[in-house]
Amino acid sequence: MIPSDHFVRFYNEVFKYLDAHGGLEDYFLAVSKQQEFHCLEDFKTKGLQGVYDYYVKIRREENCGLDMVMEPGCLQLIMTLCPSLSKAMDNDAGACPRYCDHCPGWVLPVYTKAGLYIIYDLMGHDQPQCHSWILDNIDQAKQKLQEVQKERPTAKLLKNF
Repeated sequence: MIPSDHFVRFYNEVFKYLDAHGGLEDYFLAVSKQQEFHCLEDFKTKGLQGVYDYYVKIRREENCGLDMVMEPGCLQLIMTLCPSLSKAMDNDAGACPRYCDHCPGWVLPVYTKAGLYIIYDLMGHDQPQCHSWILDNIDQAKQKLQEVQKERPTAKLLKNF
């Protein structure tokens, strides 16, 4: 098995190559299709609890600084330290400018298929942090979007609704 330090650096270089050749979005969609095998059914049947359970495993496996806040109808994922971007940045070849795009690139389509709504704040491609809100009701998602836009007027938010 390839060590995560090597894997992240390889992934980073793949992202650079694909971005330079116009294939990065297609790659993210291919990763999203693969991720469906791991989590889509749980996301559909268990809703936000299925998402929460998935990220409990991810937090352990990837050793990331991830806080999760479950509220009625909303799960917040607060990445305080992304080990993947941290490793890509600690690399003499430099991090791909769009490295962080791989997370929303795969999760937005999966959440859409699961009937969930996400608001994603990458917080910048040069800091290993992000914050997302996953909701199970479109009206609550629209309301949350307005709240987040008011609190973070300069944020470039991604969403699937």
